[in-house]
Amino acid sequence: MKEPRQSNKGKNRVPLRALARVASVAAGVQFGWALQLSLLTPYVQELGISHVWASYIWLCGPVSGMLVQPLVGHLSDQCESQWGRRRPFIVTGALLIVVAVIIIAFSADLGYVFGDTFLSRPRAITIFVLGFWILDLANNTMQGPCRALLADFTGKDHRRTRRANTFYSLFMGVGNVLGYATGSYNGWHKILPFTQTVACGVSCANLKSAFLLDTIVLIITTALCATATQEIPWYFHSSGKTSSTSSPIRPLLSQKPISAFMGASQCAANEDSERAYTLPTTIGEDIETEDEKDEPVQEAFFWEIFSSLRDLPKSMWNILLVTALTWISWFPFVLFDTDWMGREVYGGEPSIVDARQSSLYNKGVRAGSFGLMLNSVVLGFTSLMIEPLCRKIGQRSVWTIANVIMFACFAGIVIISVAAKHSVRTAGVPSSSILVTALLIFAILGAPLAVTYSVPYGLASSVTNMSGGGQGKNVVLVGEEK
Repeated sequence: MKEPRQSNKGKNRVPLRALARVASVAAGVQFGWALQLSLLTPYVQELGISHVWASYIWLCGPVSGMLVQPLVGHLSDQCESQWGRRRPFIVTGALLIVVAVIIIAFSADLGYVFGDTFLSRPRAITIFVLGFWILDLANNTMQGPCRALLADFTGKDHRRTRRANTFYSLFMGVGNVLGYATGSYNGWHKILPFTQTVACGVSCANLKSAFLLDTIVLIITTALCATATQEIPWYFHSSGKTSSTSSPIRPLLSQKPISAFMGASQCAANEDSERAYTLPTTIGEDIETEDEKDEPVQEAFFWEIFSSLRDLPKSMWNILLVTALTWISWFPFVLFDTDWMGREVYGGEPSIVDARQSSLYNKGVRAGSFGLMLNSVVLGFTSLMIEPLCRKIGQRSVWTIANVIMFACFAGIVIISVAAKHSVRTAGVPSSSILVTALLIFAILGAPLAVTYSVPYGLASSVTNMSGGGQGKNVVLVGEEK
């Protein structure tokens, strides 16, 4: 008598605690992003770059997003490292971020050493821009594999995919809270007095201290991510064909090491090496299903990514269009939120000559950082509600409501700008009602931002899985900077 076929339900799953540890790296990355977004636009103007030119420095984010993330995604898909496909890129990206952060933090000191003066800092600006662009490249190198690793561990389970994205969004909120709270504090130069030097005053020392703390948080979260669970190295089938041919899916997790992870060439040449994989057999760990066992994966070259857009289903095109338009709307707020608070609400200017204007501007920047911290708190709580909301009313409805809220808040920012100019002109400082309203809008925007960080990825994953494609992450990431 034939035994009844056992259900795979409950198997093929990475434990939630492992998913949470993988997603925790988002806190480290977002800690740095929070500092970068809240402090670097004001700081670069203090170095001497005009407000108009400051926005051009941020072009590296979208450019590297379009070029680096698809390339890194392609390379990580084919990576045959003994450490797995994704983790080498995650660790490399983290190391590059640490280097870039140190360059940025000490740019004023290095410029002074190379001959800058207090009124002219061309060398510091050059060093800063170099570090800034390295930081953007490193962030994009790291974020794609982080998302892909979560997608690898959740597979075709749409519910767990949404949970993984919720974890990621939650930790982004945690990183934002820590980063913006650090940026809003003005006393780091007293706690770390060595950061204040001849070329680096109080505001510069606070920025330097904040970025040094960022390196510590990033190293800890990267270690948690890299040691969360064991990736099995991805070895191509020994067919003698190029990577563009189809190859069978390999399990992504291992309960035990694979004979010290034999070299790629040896594993490819020896069929017995495939038997060295030890698959987990307990419920709650990932194993290979019969449906996925012989499923082919088509490896695309970098130049094939754009041509493959022609074959995307209409629903994916809709997701890409809405994602692009959504991020076009977010970018002005994301890049100039604290600068807007310092200039438009407080009526200050980042000047080294006019002390009063500079003081007002710095107060506005710190108030903006505090508002962004409130934004991150709301983002964190909203991320916990996304999963049940998506089950109740659907992912598309949640995304639509979020974009309507975002539109209303941005319209409110325009109204506040007009009202604040009148208040500063008559009283010299913004009224308390204007400040409270501005901070309230900053906080409310955390809800649609949480949706933007998670729901598009779940929709893209669902569409690509239903159409028999891959995870579809890097295409969506093209439109995203952070």
